Amino acid sequence: QAPKKAKKKIEGGSNVFSMFEQTQIQEFKEAFTIMDQNRDGFIDKADLRDTFAALGRLNVKNEELEDMVKEAPGPINFTVFLTMFGEKLKVTLNEEIFKWKCIKTEHKCKNRTIKEMLMTQADRFSQEEINQMFAAFPPDVSGNLDYKNLCYVITHGEEKD
Repeated sequence: QAPKKAKKKIEGGSNVFSMFEQTQIQEFKEAFTIMDQNRDGFIDKADLRDTFAALGRLNVKNEELEDMVKEAPGPINFTVFLTMFGEKLKVTLNEEIFKWKCIKTEHKCKNRTIKEMLMTQADRFSQEEINQMFAAFPPDVSGNLDYKNLCYVITHGEEKD
């Protein structure tokens, strides 16, 4: 009997590895290896330039490459690479969950719907995190939460005026 493909999330270690299934991590590893043109275990400006060239984009500005590298908190090894993608996907996933699964009425969503989604989807919230969110963003008298404002604060870090 052939072994089943692992679909289980990797447990332990860095939290970023628990965000993805093993098959997803392997796909990211393959992408990282392709981008790490000089095979030193890190993606730098030269690697990015070579990757763009391999994709047919030859005139990438140095400033654009520097901006890309500056998005990382330090040298871009595989764990940093995975963390950067995880953070971007987490924000995107949470916003998409709000957009497509909420019962929308003028940018409002029933707080019980949001609570259920955040505790069961993507990077799951604990009850304490849910309580903190509702303390910061109390629902209106109808039990609706302004999910548009919440998404803005999640992605930008402060409330709109």
